[in-house]
Amino acid sequence: MVDFAQARQVMGNLPYCRALGIEIVDLGPGWAELVIPYRDDLIGDPATGVLHGGAVSALMDSTCGTAVICHPDGGVGTATLDLRIDYLRGATPGQALRARAECIRVTRTIAFVRGTAHDDDTGSPVATATAAFTVPGAAA
Repeated sequence: MVDFAQARQVMGNLPYCRALGIEIVDLGPGWAELVIPYRDDLIGDPATGVLHGGAVSALMDSTCGTAVICHPDGGVGTATLDLRIDYLRGATPGQALRARAECIRVTRTIAFVRGTAHDDDTGSPVATATAAFTVPGAAA
């Protein structure tokens, strides 16, 4: 059984997520939804006001990792093994960025995850992610 309160505590205690303002929106078995606010200190292009790709990547990585922690076969704590981000368009300046990730397969040692990030515009995604994470407690 997944302890969502524990998952919230683990993610809420990560200094990097706190520094970026990443917050949990919703959790479910094997999926997570997180948001990063739009802030001037996260802008990557001052001429356009678009969020920095690193902030987008951090959101996607954190969302995918949280989905692993929330999976019934997961556990508390995980580590990124592989993360591919496809940036599809710049995030709309002034808007928060919301990401949702879902475990698509969990083996004894590796969890495979896909995620998508959207801003408040209802159009196309800003970025997609494909990732692999360690499964906590797996034999070495």
